[in-house]
Amino acid sequence: MLEFLKAVLFGIVEGITEWLPISSTGHMILLNELMPLKVSEEFYSMFEVVIQLGAIMAVVVLFWNQIWPFQWKDKTKPVIKKDIFVMWFQILAACIPAAVVGLLFDDVLEKYLYNYVVVALALIVFGVAFIAVENRNRGMQPVVTSLSQMTYKAALIIGMFQLIAAVFPGTSRSGATIIGALMIGVSRTVAAEFTFFLAIPVMFGASLLKLVKHGFSFTGQEAWILTIGMFVAFAVSLFVLKFLMGYIKKHDFKVFGWYRIALGMTVLLYFLVFR
Repeated sequence: MLEFLKAVLFGIVEGITEWLPISSTGHMILLNELMPLKVSEEFYSMFEVVIQLGAIMAVVVLFWNQIWPFQWKDKTKPVIKKDIFVMWFQILAACIPAAVVGLLFDDVLEKYLYNYVVVALALIVFGVAFIAVENRNRGMQPVVTSLSQMTYKAALIIGMFQLIAAVFPGTSRSGATIIGALMIGVSRTVAAEFTFFLAIPVMFGASLLKLVKHGFSFTGQEAWILTIGMFVAFAVSLFVLKFLMGYIKKHDFKVFGWYRIALGMTVLLYFLVFR
């Protein structure tokens, strides 16, 4: 029973941190240190990635009309939204850099970079970046104010920032892509939406890769832990996504930058002093 309650807690943390630009990896590392799941190391390596599928499904549910190109007009005539097809091609283009690196170097990156030092430094560096970019953009009008104004060039630039997140854990995939978008003049709302949609193929691909490596072999308890974690992450993400979209209409991202800096220092302090 205790492990199932831990799975609920992991799901809550995942649902919150996957979308706020504060690094789900950093939070998961701390949580697993303070309250480790009693599972094999191999299973946990898969679990911390696949649990994100629950969070991704929340995006699919909330933004269905914005991501599904086949829709109905007056409930009688099918309509194909060409602009949504264009958006998906742009998203796929943005996925290429991280996908190539992930497929070729996933094991190497996990072996050498998935440690508290890299995570903590990435949290701090990108926290500073959020504050710096928001200060630079103060008073400036965004160039891209709707998804229909996105270009392939902008998508590829955002994809390169996603690559940074794929290489350095603790960067935060959403954090890196949002910073990249803000730097090239994309509005906060569009940057967030594009980041959410970009996560769909990325997380499905990463989860499938982990499941294949794990071999789809679970004990009964492990299967329940994964299922509970994904379901809770889905439910929590529904609320967090709505909150974030409302928040950024009136506020900037600097508060998340300061939080990242504080969390990065906490991670360093914990491992240097208490481990």
